[in-house]
Amino acid sequence: MLMSNKKKKIKKERYEKELLKLQLELIKLQAWVNNKGLKVVVLFEGRDAAGKGGVIKRITQYLSPRTCRIAALPAPTEREQTQWYFQRYAQQLPAAGEIVLFDRSWYNRAGVEKVMGFCTEEEYLEFLRSCPEFERMLVRSGIILIKYWFSVSDEEQERRFQSRLKEPLKRWKLSPMDLESRKRWVEYSKAKDQMFSHTDIKQAPWYVVKSDNKKHARLNCISHLLSLIPYDDLTPKRIKLPKREEAVGYVRPPMSDQTFIPDTFP
Repeated sequence: MLMSNKKKKIKKERYEKELLKLQLELIKLQAWVNNKGLKVVVLFEGRDAAGKGGVIKRITQYLSPRTCRIAALPAPTEREQTQWYFQRYAQQLPAAGEIVLFDRSWYNRAGVEKVMGFCTEEEYLEFLRSCPEFERMLVRSGIILIKYWFSVSDEEQERRFQSRLKEPLKRWKLSPMDLESRKRWVEYSKAKDQMFSHTDIKQAPWYVVKSDNKKHARLNCISHLLSLIPYDDLTPKRIKLPKREEAVGYVRPPMSDQTFIPDTFP
């Protein structure tokens, strides 16, 4: 088993080989979900810079976006703030044959909203009461609900934040909210503990992913996800392409009639 151990980092060649194997299995899983009409929901929660997005990207890399999609909701609108709290998340739930990956979910209320004061104490306590029942309802309805919490150390989060500050391609990942949450590390830890104590239920338990080593976390999480949903290999037999029909009586219009983009990189 791959362990998140700084002394035993997986080599790049092995990581890429193992990741490709898992991604091939994810393709088989998606075909099975589609064929059997399953409904799968996977939640990805955790600290900022814990590696959730990297895992989601590797999961979806070769899957069909028609039946596997990411739900990453922005801050609620003024209208949405007046709705039942779970309403806008319920709209993202899958139909038969679909997989939905939540890049953060209804657990925003137990985390950022609680710590940053974006909800009242009454709203927070109501969430802790109603969330387990909401999730039991989902499971009873036939949804396969899987919840991952990505755990990153204080030191590793700091290193990743510093990396984002230095690299222009990653700087967009650092929002003012991320910086503010960095100052409230202990408050977030308390909120996470409280959240687990109320919502780590047998119908939908929390699975913790050690993510100080991103490569290990990706492999371990995808491997675990595959282990939770039994599936068979429905890979179709090799397809033989039919011959293209003859262009009898068809004359293509001149190329000069079309507008081509410039050959900036000839």
